[in-house]
Amino acid sequence: MNTYRTKGVCAQAIQFDVKDGKVTGVQFMGGCSGNTQGVARLVEGMDVDEAIKRMSGIRCGFKPTSCPDQLAKALSEYQQSH
Repeated sequence: MNTYRTKGVCAQAIQFDVKDGKVTGVQFMGGCSGNTQGVARLVEGMDVDEAIKRMSGIRCGFKPTSCPDQLAKALSEYQQSH
């Protein structure tokens, strides 16, 4: 399980795993419960590259980032280190 400390959003961290190039086991610590659960379920089993492509750049209100964008950053960071 990987843990990513978020920046600029309500959620404090995101835990996730990657198996055979697919996103799995996403859990947000904090944040808007319904939205973060929805994002986690939608990306379950999704190809890492596709998840990054779909979520990168999403903003939350006037914030320059969002929980989905932070997940994309977490996955990108994971890819760079593996």
